Amino acid sequence: MKSTFARLGVPEPIVRALAERGIVEPFDIQAATIADLLDDRDVCGRAPTGSGKTLAFGVPLVATVGRADPKRPCALILAPTRELAEQIATELRTFAGGVRVAAVYGGVGYGRQRAALKSRVDILVACPGRLEDLIDQGAVSLADVDQVVLDEADRMADMGFLPAVRRLLDQCASDRQTVLFSATLDGDIDTLSRRYQRDPVVHEVGPDSPDVSHADHHFWNVEKSDRAQTAAQTIRAASPAIVFCRTRHGSDRLVKQLGRAGVSAAAIHGGRNQNQRNRALASFADGRIEALVATDVAARGIHVDDVAAVVHYDPPDDHKAYVHRSGRTARAGRGGHVVSLLQPDQTRDAQRMLKKIGLDGAVTGPRPETLGAGA
Repeated sequence: MKSTFARLGVPEPIVRALAERGIVEPFDIQAATIADLLDDRDVCGRAPTGSGKTLAFGVPLVATVGRADPKRPCALILAPTRELAEQIATELRTFAGGVRVAAVYGGVGYGRQRAALKSRVDILVACPGRLEDLIDQGAVSLADVDQVVLDEADRMADMGFLPAVRRLLDQCASDRQTVLFSATLDGDIDTLSRRYQRDPVVHEVGPDSPDVSHADHHFWNVEKSDRAQTAAQTIRAASPAIVFCRTRHGSDRLVKQLGRAGVSAAAIHGGRNQNQRNRALASFADGRIEALVATDVAARGIHVDDVAAVVHYDPPDDHKAYVHRSGRTARAGRGGHVVSLLQPDQTRDAQRMLKKIGLDGAVTGPRPETLGAGA
C-alpha cells in the first residue's frame, strides 16, 4: 500500500492544500520522518538537497505549531543562506492556512522584518546572523520557541555559523523538539546532535553526497588568457550553465567578459545585496540569462532544475567541493556536462583530486563544439 500524507497523520486541510499543488504521494524522506515529527520526536535526518526536506519538516510544523505572541515565535527554522530561508518560507505559506510564517535574513532592511515580528510570527525562518542582530535589538525573543529545525546543518558548519547556532539554541525553550537535517551526519553535526537532541530518531535517505556519475566530465587545458572565451563557447553550447569562480571580483569580471562575447550572465556572491541576488536567480530560472557566475558560498543557495552544464572556471579547493559544485547538473536521471578549465600548472592537482572521487578523466584541448550533441 502506497504511503499518503493522510496515512502519515497529516491534517486534512494540509493534505488538501498539497493536493491542489499536485503533491499527493510523499517522497522517501517525508514518508520516513513526518509521523515521528507529528509525534513530537526529535529527528536527525540525512537527505540530499532536492529530496523534499522542506515538506518533511514543514508539514509537521504547520500542523502542530502554537499561536505566537508578538515578538515571541513558537517555532524556528534556521537556514544557512538568504535564498534558502526565503524558499522555505515561501513553500510553507502555500499550505500554512492561518499559521503565520516570516523569514528574516541579511542583505535587506530591518523595517519589514521588525514589523512582521511585532504583529505576530508563529514560524520564523531565519539566517543566524540576522536573527542574532534582531535579538540584540529587542525585536524578537526565542523564549517561547519549543520547535526548532536546523536545515542544511552541514552548510551552516561550512560557513562558520555553528557558534551562532549554539547560542540561538541555548535561548530556546529547554523542553523543545529539535530537528536536524543535513547531507552528512558526522563530525560537527554529530556533536551538535548529541548536545541538543534527546534520543533522536535517525532517518537516512539517498546518497551522502551528490551523484555526479550521470554527468559527462570534461577536463580541458586552457591558457589563462583564453579562459573567458572558452567559457563563453561552452555556455553557448550547453546552457543554462553555472560557472564557479574563486572570488567575487573574478565573478564580476567574468560576467563582463561573457557579455562582450555575447553571452548573457549574472553574478551571485556575498557582495551582492538580496534584491540583486533574487533578480539574478529569477532571471536564470526563467531562462532570461544563459549563465550564473557564482562563488562557492553564494552558490549554496542556488537550487535550479535542468542545469545543462557546470563550469569550473577556477578549480575547486578539494574533491568534496568538486562533487558539490558538479552535483548541480545531471539531476533526477537527466544528463549534463561538467567542464573544468585547467591551466597547465593545475593539471596534476586536478588528476589527484579525481582519483579521490573515482573519476577517470583525460586532459585534452578545449572542445566546446562536442557539448551540443547532448548529455
